[in-house]
Amino acid sequence: MLDHSFHDPADQVARDPATGHPRPPRREFKSRGSFVERCPGCNLPELNCLCPYAVKAESEARVWLITHPMEHHKPTNTGRLIRDVLPDTEVFTWYRTAPDERLLALLEDERYAPFVIFPDDQPDYAERVVGIGAVEEAKREGRVPVLILLDGTWRQARRIFRKSPYLDRLPVLPLRTERLTRYRLRKPASAEHLCTAEVAAELLRKGGDVDAAQALDDYFDAFNDSYAASRGFEKIEAPTAAMKRLLARKT
Repeated sequence: MLDHSFHDPADQVARDPATGHPRPPRREFKSRGSFVERCPGCNLPELNCLCPYAVKAESEARVWLITHPMEHHKPTNTGRLIRDVLPDTEVFTWYRTAPDERLLALLEDERYAPFVIFPDDQPDYAERVVGIGAVEEAKREGRVPVLILLDGTWRQARRIFRKSPYLDRLPVLPLRTERLTRYRLRKPASAEHLCTAEVAAELLRKGGDVDAAQALDDYFDAFNDSYAASRGFEKIEAPTAAMKRLLARKT
């Protein structure tokens, strides 16, 4: 039986995955706004704490994140929003030479139908590309669809995809959408490049998990607006439309 206990990604980052030995202390993360007081619950500046809008949702599909180690230190990372909303989300830290043993075990579990989310822009894996209908097919077979998101910059995600042999046999599910990113905390190379939380919400919606997708979308919008306002030292006085929907879910 697999161990489904919680694994803290921060602990994985603090130790060498090959030896288990503690890593040297990492220099304190410095960025614009790093001096502000942050809420210990949501990690946002206390000026616009996100905790009042935290909600939980259920989905038929699961989300597993393979996260680049650097992302754990970035308060602007949106992968953590998925785990906040969908409690069954799994988070694995990526190391090229030391793949996570629990992830490898889960990939062998026949209860799950995993799909690695990646663009279909290269011919060498074209035979592995599937459409969103494969998610519905997995459900009909009585298996749990799993959306494996590579959580990092585009360059990091491509490296994870190319340097992880255990992903080579998985079907590749690209996201096809007209949606443009609403993420304001990092500048993408293109407006068509969605952040991790946006990708998850779109795929959940297309796969039939509409309620979970809406909850995640609203939570992302609340995060996006709260963090952007805090960067300008502005207090959001009245809840936004997304915040109001989140509050309504809690009543």
